[in-house]
Amino acid sequence: MHLVLFDIDGTLVESYDFDTECFQAAIEDVLGVTIGPDWSCYNHVTDSGILAEVIDGLGLQSDSERITAEVKEQFVSRVADYISCHAVSPIPGAYEFLSQLVARKNVAVAFATGGWSESAKMKLGAAGITFSSIPMASSSDHYSRTEIMRLAERRAGRGHYDSMTYFGDGPWDQNASKALGYNFVSVGDRITSPKSVRDYTEVDVALGYIGL
Repeated sequence: MHLVLFDIDGTLVESYDFDTECFQAAIEDVLGVTIGPDWSCYNHVTDSGILAEVIDGLGLQSDSERITAEVKEQFVSRVADYISCHAVSPIPGAYEFLSQLVARKNVAVAFATGGWSESAKMKLGAAGITFSSIPMASSSDHYSRTEIMRLAERRAGRGHYDSMTYFGDGPWDQNASKALGYNFVSVGDRITSPKSVRDYTEVDVALGYIGL
């Protein structure tokens, strides 16, 4: 039995750039501060993790619940506005590859994203990646990517796995996979890793990395 987890932004959906811009703008809307797009300087590269660190840095911990709710609302609204005006593309071959995996009896699939669930579902839907059977763990569940991945593993619900693979596109995906002992496959060219695919049209290569 093989577990296969997927990040979403930049891994399944061509949404990394506009997602980053919407997140930066939402924080500026609510807090009046500008944050840079280099997420690698944050301890937890998830929506809730980055925001918590920004709030701590401003000394606003006592008001964090209200601020988080407002930033999240602004962010989800901005993502929705973007999607309503622009086409959102899947990473080539993503839908077909997921369809293949879901059809296999010896594979459990789940989404493990650093984004909030509301925006993640919107982006997947806009890109035509609609699989109601695939469980998701997100930044709405926890600020730590490793905890999100552990939760996705549990929600996949098959118990023991002979292999566990995570497809991602950022160094934080790679680091979390290493920390958990997951097999890591990088998607696209944002980072380099021993196992990588340009996109999911490289079906045989991707299946081989999983062990299928």
